[in-house]
Amino acid sequence: MPSLQDELLPSTPGKFKIDHRVSHHRQLHRCFSTSTMFLWALFLIALTASYLSFQSFINTGNRYFAASWGGIQWESQVRSSAQIRRSGGMSVLVTGAAGFVGTHVSLALKKRGDGVVGLDNFNNYYDPSLKKARKALLQNQGVLVVEGDINDSRLLAKLFDVVHFTHVMHLAAQAGVRYAMENPNSYVHSNIAGLVTLLETCKSADPQPAVVWASSSSVYGLNEKVPFSELDVTDQPASLYAATKKAGEEITHTYNHIYGLSITGLRFFTVYGPWGRPDMAYFSFTRNILQGKPITIYRGKEQVDLARDFTYIDDIVKGCVGSLDTSGKSTGSGGKKKGPAPYRIFNLGNTSPVTVPTLVNILEGHLQVKAKRKLVDMPGNGDVPFTHANISLARQELGYKPTTDLQTGLKKFVKWYLSYYVYHQSKPLN
Repeated sequence: MPSLQDELLPSTPGKFKIDHRVSHHRQLHRCFSTSTMFLWALFLIALTASYLSFQSFINTGNRYFAASWGGIQWESQVRSSAQIRRSGGMSVLVTGAAGFVGTHVSLALKKRGDGVVGLDNFNNYYDPSLKKARKALLQNQGVLVVEGDINDSRLLAKLFDVVHFTHVMHLAAQAGVRYAMENPNSYVHSNIAGLVTLLETCKSADPQPAVVWASSSSVYGLNEKVPFSELDVTDQPASLYAATKKAGEEITHTYNHIYGLSITGLRFFTVYGPWGRPDMAYFSFTRNILQGKPITIYRGKEQVDLARDFTYIDDIVKGCVGSLDTSGKSTGSGGKKKGPAPYRIFNLGNTSPVTVPTLVNILEGHLQVKAKRKLVDMPGNGDVPFTHANISLARQELGYKPTTDLQTGLKKFVKWYLSYYVYHQSKPLN
């Protein structure tokens, strides 16, 4: 391909036919002068273009060297974080590692001697300082969290080039049911496009990792039969968030079928606990009760209290780790399937729904502050009136057994909240 200079300059610059007859001297002078000016103009254009090209090269280089990943030192850190320190251990890439569930799963894996490398984009859906604090917690335990997006295929390819991950724990996602009405594109970007980008990397890896990923109990949508079972039809999502998670289940099934990726999807039921998400009701209730602000409690049709299958974070972690341990191997190599691979979906819940007013009562007891309640009919924003998990399949296949009731779990959360926001930062999160 010709260079920019080659395109701007003619192959024989300034070539023209000269007539030596005296009667044409003036014409020759005019021609020569015009040609000379033309050459100078071309020269200046070429010089400018060369400068701009060089400047672009410098800027590109600066962006590369300023990137948060890449280089010998970075690769060494990734390898160190991914180093397995127990017999029969695994090396796990945890996406969304600075998130609520991602942090707890990463710590649990590292504690037992598995290699763990985290990935997170630290977006501002909620206060990034909380994510930075979780990152510091992970770093103190030897877990590297790479800052980057799951849609960055170059970064993912580089990570898999540096480490042959045996497993991927995919927890990165745009969460929240109501926020989808404000920023729907963020859900498509993270929950669908990001998932496909990750699966493309996994199916091309050699060896292929087993993939465990976070679906959601939201896929049950408008189902009325309870408790929710993995065998139930899930074709009535009530929110865009739920629709993207349902789409994720179909997409992962496709990659399992075509490329032999071992896939396990986990339908989480209202996870809560220390280091949780500030957009969750129990979290915002705690903040507002302490600040003396009213809390909004939604009610369903005919003034029925909303109920949720609240699941403590430690129980969710047990289910995640159990899913990794029992995931089975992918059967593809370099994107080519050699045989059938496991495809599984599990509910991870507490199987004991509690109404939202009861949740508030428990918080009042632990905080020793009375809440200012504002009862409001549930708007049409994608929320569902209740969730209730049938966990018999997870019990059977994963040995999953939740042990923390809401009273105990909220007590642990309040203790953490007071320690993190009140005692250490002097005021609750705004």
